[in-house]
Amino acid sequence: MQLYIGNKNYSSWSLRPWLLMRQTGIAFDEVRLQLNFEGGSHFKQALAKVAPTGKVPVLVDDGFAVWDTLAIAEYLAEKFPALALWPADPKARARARSLCAEMHSGFTALRSHCPMNIEAELPEVGARLMNEVPAVGQDLARIVQMWHQQLGEGGGAFLFGSFGIADAYYAPVCTRIKTYALPVPADIGAYVERIYALPAMQQWVEQARAEHDFLPFDEPYRSQA
Repeated sequence: MQLYIGNKNYSSWSLRPWLLMRQTGIAFDEVRLQLNFEGGSHFKQALAKVAPTGKVPVLVDDGFAVWDTLAIAEYLAEKFPALALWPADPKARARARSLCAEMHSGFTALRSHCPMNIEAELPEVGARLMNEVPAVGQDLARIVQMWHQQLGEGGGAFLFGSFGIADAYYAPVCTRIKTYALPVPADIGAYVERIYALPAMQQWVEQARAEHDFLPFDEPYRSQA
């Protein structure tokens, strides 16, 4: 299988399937493309050969393309049932899917005002946003509520006991909490640290910090030195 991804520093959507696959031991070849949404770019041309969306991530399995992170997650869960990427219990599995769908379609204020930028440290931006953009605080409060409930009910280190799709899906939020120093309770901060301690996450973060590829359209708060 091949997984097409964008810049590791910026591409939150790419992080989700990459982390899921790497952490659970699913073998794949990484095809990393520099994000560039202009027509005719190498990014667009390369993706046009495998999927019609022109976006990352795309999973290609023996020539068959799967795009969109939720579709990729479902495909992997069915292809590798022994890995238990979703919880085994039907209600827990439905809850995990609900949380992923909420992330997929929601939290627009947090995502738009706090774009993923792993190598940056922007605590002053985070503090300003919490004061000036109520919707960012509201999104964060919902995530804290969600995680607190799941960590309490699951009784484990991750949202549903062991690492799975839901944790991979919210890993980009963990990076935003770090980058913007967003205020979270101690148990939520500990969960963020557990995500960062995953070997696959450490690899992604290390490679993201090593890119040194400044993309202005993903940098609303900094200018290139």
